[in-house]
Amino acid sequence: MTAGIPEPPLSHKHIGMKIAADRSIVHMDLDTFFVSVECLHNSQLKGKPLIIGGKSDRGVVASCSYEARKFGIHSAMPIRLAKRLCPDVTIISGDMEQYSRYSGMVTDIIRERSPVFEKSSIDEFYIDISGMDRFFGSYEWSSELRQLIIRETGLPISFGLSINKTVAKIATGEAKPSGQMAVPRNGEKAFLAPLSISRIPMVGKKNYMLLRNMGVATIATLSQMPMDLLERVFGKYGLLLWKRANAIDHTPVVPYMDQKSLSSERTFDKDTIDLVKLKAVFVALTERLAFQLRKMRKLTACITVKIRYSNFDTHTQQAVIPYTASDKTLIEKAKELFDKLYQRRMLIRLVGVRLSNLVQGNYQIDLFNDTPQRIQLHQAMDKIRNRYGARAIIRSTGIPGSGDRHEKALLERARREGIGFRG
Repeated sequence: MTAGIPEPPLSHKHIGMKIAADRSIVHMDLDTFFVSVECLHNSQLKGKPLIIGGKSDRGVVASCSYEARKFGIHSAMPIRLAKRLCPDVTIISGDMEQYSRYSGMVTDIIRERSPVFEKSSIDEFYIDISGMDRFFGSYEWSSELRQLIIRETGLPISFGLSINKTVAKIATGEAKPSGQMAVPRNGEKAFLAPLSISRIPMVGKKNYMLLRNMGVATIATLSQMPMDLLERVFGKYGLLLWKRANAIDHTPVVPYMDQKSLSSERTFDKDTIDLVKLKAVFVALTERLAFQLRKMRKLTACITVKIRYSNFDTHTQQAVIPYTASDKTLIEKAKELFDKLYQRRMLIRLVGVRLSNLVQGNYQIDLFNDTPQRIQLHQAMDKIRNRYGARAIIRSTGIPGSGDRHEKALLERARREGIGFRG
């Protein structure tokens, strides 16, 4: 400050930059989580090429060991191709209930010791420890937490520590397997510079190829590209891409809250006994809830259906199921429960579906049993829903009668724009 002249107040932009520079964000990731849980229960699997996924040739890889990755195997790869790459690979169907239990153990340890944490998937966490100590002290705290998780669960886990989520997550990737890394303050750009653009979390296969065709291979090159060029090529995504390449990320750590259930009901304008209509409504309600689950990155292990008769008698039927977010699995179970529940053949006033026993989990569509084609189909349907709304595309069995003109118009619009839909 110059004598006699007050220092100008910080702008919102500068305040944001100062806050970002003062942050200490830890990213923790359980290494090959599904594989590690299986190895805990069967030590003979350690050190072997191992796949968690569907055993049939029509299945897909849910997770694989580092030994399997040496053969070029990766998640979401068809099992048929994985077996060709490594004929001696061991394939296990997997147990989502067991994985969720171990994920809960890790979550409880982090919750007990962390000021603010976010669970971004079944095996991935962000922790905001800003202001707890100096940077070295934060690294010591993170290291102690990692060692505690390893001792208490037996699972390998890695972490990265930096000023924001993006750099911390990339640091975790560099620290694997079962390692830890801190990126020095003001050294974020130097850390990112030599790395491949594929290390940026938001760069998928399509955009990676597009950037490579533009001659961009490293984060350093990407960070030096003109923002207006990236915006012309990628739209708003291009600006975000430039910021990430320049180690700019003000995204907060969102405090983790357990949501225990999701539900949806439909009250009819006129009481009905039309079974076709009733089942169509159950399909529509269940499909919508399954989509919400996937958006929230959650899985359910319990489904309940409810009916209320015209005399206001209300009855429910529930079933415990393997953890899932699959439309197909949940719809089949909802219809099965309705058939068991609806015995009185009276007019019905209301129907409902409830999904409970929710756990955090990445988007999965019966990953251990489904085919790659079915997964592609459901992912394409979710893209349409994300763009036009949850009701933009639904199963024909979820539309009573001949259907709604609005639904058909949205479907035709999606087809015209070619939103990654495959029949």
